[in-house]
Amino acid sequence: MNTLFKKPQIFAPYENLVALQTTRHGGVSPEPFASLNLGTNTLDTPENILRNREILCSHLGVAPSSLVTADQKHGTKVLHAVAGGHYSGYDAFVTGRQDVFLCILTADCFPVLLFDPENEISGAAHAGWKGTAANVADITIEAMKEKFGTSPSRCCAYIGTGISGSIYEVGQEVAARFGNKYHKPSPHGRVLLDLAAANLDQLLEAGIPRDCIEVSPFCTFRNNRDFFSHRKERGNTGRMISLIGVSSVNRTP
Repeated sequence: MNTLFKKPQIFAPYENLVALQTTRHGGVSPEPFASLNLGTNTLDTPENILRNREILCSHLGVAPSSLVTADQKHGTKVLHAVAGGHYSGYDAFVTGRQDVFLCILTADCFPVLLFDPENEISGAAHAGWKGTAANVADITIEAMKEKFGTSPSRCCAYIGTGISGSIYEVGQEVAARFGNKYHKPSPHGRVLLDLAAANLDQLLEAGIPRDCIEVSPFCTFRNNRDFFSHRKERGNTGRMISLIGVSSVNRTP
């Protein structure tokens, strides 16, 4: 998969929608951040991260200043973004503006990208175990409904690459935050937790049809050659960006 990013097929019908999740390939960062590290909350140099973001934006034909990022706190605060920039304390975004691209940074947590094609509204959520337990995806959908009149039944969604349920081990205190259907015993005496399945059910319960939801088949831990994994690399690694937003530039081939 030696490419800069993966584009979800669920969003393919929408010509001016830019939506993707980056891989770890195509950047300038050295090990252990090799090579397309996009996260400022790492020990990589600011110069490398800036250059990597410029490389990504050049491929997409968007301005680096149009990216919306945040100091993610594993919470549920949703920002109504009207311009690019870096914001503090948010784990989800919604926007109705063109050329504003919502970015979720991850290295095992799950990014959830949302799109309302009827009103051209984008949403994005950072769903680690804390965010998933707090239903951050549904909270983001509710923000789209409240601010823009979004109907979930007409939305589509992408659950990006995170650490899979066959590998993600947690303690009993974390597992207790989720229903039994999302976990099973680990061979090591802990619990295997399936955050992708939990987020899928939350999207379904929010009203998004199953055939309008795509779930990444990859795993950050298992497919570590292509994706950063905080757990696999013992915390010393880079971050991917999952991005969504509507471009004002006509992208019709």
